[in-house]
Amino acid sequence: MTATVIIPARMSSTRLPGKPLLDIAGRPMVIRVWERLRRMRGIQAVVIATPDDEVARVARAFGADAVMTSADCRTGTDRVAEAARKMRSDVVVNVQGDEPLIEPAHVLAAIKALRSARGARMATLKGPLTTLDELNDHNVVKVVTDGRGRALYFSRSPIPSVSSGRYVMLPTGPKDPVGRHVGIYAFRKRFLLEFAALPRTPLERAESLEQLRALEHGHKIHVGHVGRAPTNVDSPEDLEKVRAVYRSGGTEGGR
Repeated sequence: MTATVIIPARMSSTRLPGKPLLDIAGRPMVIRVWERLRRMRGIQAVVIATPDDEVARVARAFGADAVMTSADCRTGTDRVAEAARKMRSDVVVNVQGDEPLIEPAHVLAAIKALRSARGARMATLKGPLTTLDELNDHNVVKVVTDGRGRALYFSRSPIPSVSSGRYVMLPTGPKDPVGRHVGIYAFRKRFLLEFAALPRTPLERAESLEQLRALEHGHKIHVGHVGRAPTNVDSPEDLEKVRAVYRSGGTEGGR
């Protein structure tokens, strides 16, 4: 069974314009993501998918394989689906271009979650939530799962609510139903193309979380667990945190 990693990247990010090419220790962000994954064992290719000529030129200058996609793609996963359409691969993994601290082990964990659950067609990951600041951070996506490890809901708001009306830290270990979402998606290719053809949904639009489209259309998302959720870049503050990690060696400490 073959697997391909596709990194969607576009310059017109609403929260941080020009995000793919922001500098991190002398390299553009999207190249940092690609560099961390390009030598993975068991992956046939790591590809950058972009609608922007500038991103494609920079990617190719660093030796990355860049695929041009339509500027009309609604989400990163839609962009990944367009790029994957002509590729020969059984599994396609969507790794966001704002994950410069992603580890190969995280990608492998998402693929394992997809392959180990009977009938699974889509999988993602969660890690621990460790502070109330994370729980309340709009940019930190939270997920709750059922007893079989399937996603019940994703939200930018703190979930679940508690009867006292105050948000408190709940256990977020491997067998607990609450966690911090890690923005990696592993798809069976056939389902990825089916997903991209589905109409966008009210909750997807309200939360600006494309994975909710799958849940609203009745599809299951299997959720694996990793011991640490890497810092992604959604704000200038996140960018400075990641730059500091690279200055100190490029490995993020435990959360």
